[in-house]
Amino acid sequence: MTAPLTPHDQPSPHDDPAGGQSQGQPSGNSSVPPYGHPGHPGHPGQPGQPSGYPEQSGGAGYSGHAERPEHSEPGPELRAELVQASLVAIAVAVAGVLLGLLWLWLAPKVPLISDGSAVYLKNSEGEDAIGADGVFTLLGLAFGVVSAVVVFLLFRHGGIALVIGLAIGGVLASVIAWRLGVWLGPTSDVVAHAKSVGKGVTFDGPLKLGAKGALLAWSVAAMVVHLVLTGLFGPRDPEPALPSPATPGAR
Repeated sequence: MTAPLTPHDQPSPHDDPAGGQSQGQPSGNSSVPPYGHPGHPGHPGQPGQPSGYPEQSGGAGYSGHAERPEHSEPGPELRAELVQASLVAIAVAVAGVLLGLLWLWLAPKVPLISDGSAVYLKNSEGEDAIGADGVFTLLGLAFGVVSAVVVFLLFRHGGIALVIGLAIGGVLASVIAWRLGVWLGPTSDVVAHAKSVGKGVTFDGPLKLGAKGALLAWSVAAMVVHLVLTGLFGPRDPEPALPSPATPGAR
């Protein structure tokens, strides 16, 4: 015999054997399906519904890595300016030969004399050695002005490349002129020269450039004069057109 079931042991007809919830009584959040349910608006599998996450498009606008910018080559105008600056520098440097010859010709001579045991200045109070530096400086300034004027007349558009070409060419020309004048001038071996001419005979001393700053005279003069000429007579940029005044009453 079995014992009769007590009332509290009998299952209620409203109990849900699977979920433990009463049938016919929806829960408080049953109207909102959980995420992951096909009916949820954010479910990624629901066609035509937004997923709530930005879609990753595989089109042409998206790439896995940033595009590397290509190195831009200098334009034809810049290349032309560089070629012109190189030609200017070479021409100015070659002109240094003329500066060297003029310096050798115009620089004052330094007279020396030997007593058989030592070499002395014939005129101890003379300023001939300083005069050689002054002549070189003046000639460098004159050549710088002339070269700047010639370059400006040939290339009126100006440009910083031409100024740099003048500066480099001026330094090279000054060095060439200095070394050429020393090489063509009297020998730098004073003792041997004194022995060759004999005792008590006056001879010219070697040509020297004591102030090495004179080597920059050509470049400084050329740059200043060229910049002044470009500022005064160079081409002007077109001024922007002013807007015409509006007619009164016109809309």
